[in-house]
Amino acid sequence: MSSYIHFTEEQKQRAAAVDLEEFLRCRGEKLLSSGREKRLASDHSVTVRGNEWYDHAEERGGHAVSFVQRFYGLSYPDAVTMLLGGELGTAYPSAGERTEEPVKPFALPPANKDMRRVFAYLIKHRSIARDVVAHFAKAGLLYEDAEYHNVVFVGTDVEGVPRHAHKRSANSYGKAFRLNVEGSDPRYSFHYVGTDRSLYVFEAPIDMLSFITLYPENWQRHSYVACCGTSIQPVLQMLEQTPQLDTVLLCLDNDEAGHQASRRMREQLEVRYSVERLIPENKDWNDDLTLSDENAQGFAMNELR
Repeated sequence: MSSYIHFTEEQKQRAAAVDLEEFLRCRGEKLLSSGREKRLASDHSVTVRGNEWYDHAEERGGHAVSFVQRFYGLSYPDAVTMLLGGELGTAYPSAGERTEEPVKPFALPPANKDMRRVFAYLIKHRSIARDVVAHFAKAGLLYEDAEYHNVVFVGTDVEGVPRHAHKRSANSYGKAFRLNVEGSDPRYSFHYVGTDRSLYVFEAPIDMLSFITLYPENWQRHSYVACCGTSIQPVLQMLEQTPQLDTVLLCLDNDEAGHQASRRMREQLEVRYSVERLIPENKDWNDDLTLSDENAQGFAMNELR
């Protein structure tokens, strides 16, 4: 157990403001470029920028002190001591001392020549219906990138121009990598515009496609949006660009983050719209889909015995 150490407010602030890129480089960690951020070579789902970090797989992040606590397994006093250079006698630079690079314009990642890995991942591993995957692929809203073979979910503006891209690793093992492409406009995430008055809201594109697979009847009549997180911005944009919508069905995850986000969205939307909450039986809609698929296969095997 660490002994008590008194830090001044200035020391606490200085530790929290340490530039994580320089800190990690000084400690021999390899970083990979990812737009304006850097990814840890040892864990592609974790990005750092200045004194901030974010784990895209677990959807949580923070500043320098919490990063050192989480990824080095240290107590708060030990994390602050490390960031202040106490163990090495080296003062790490502050994120405020870094010159910000200009924002790069949004551009879709280059597409692979085929989509075999993405189709295999979504259909075989995620159990999403082949015709649903094919529909979005044909529309250019879903493809496989050339460099890493990630799934790329594309969001367009009202003119059909791509404004947003969300990358997700297509591996069926290990920790998932999820990241919005640099320069993406958060208002235009992955979505589909239907003809009726209902808008279904999801956290992740895979959950949106899973829901459509679970409830395929007349699915193209409805509108759907995957927020690629829990921001309300894509929802507000869909409601603005599709005036006939009057009912919002919040289909966010069955966990504390999903429930809290649903409450926030309901408070903001119910003044003008009818708002309902649809909750998956498991953690999310893909869990519901894959578990129902496994149960169906198990039942079929038992029938053959």
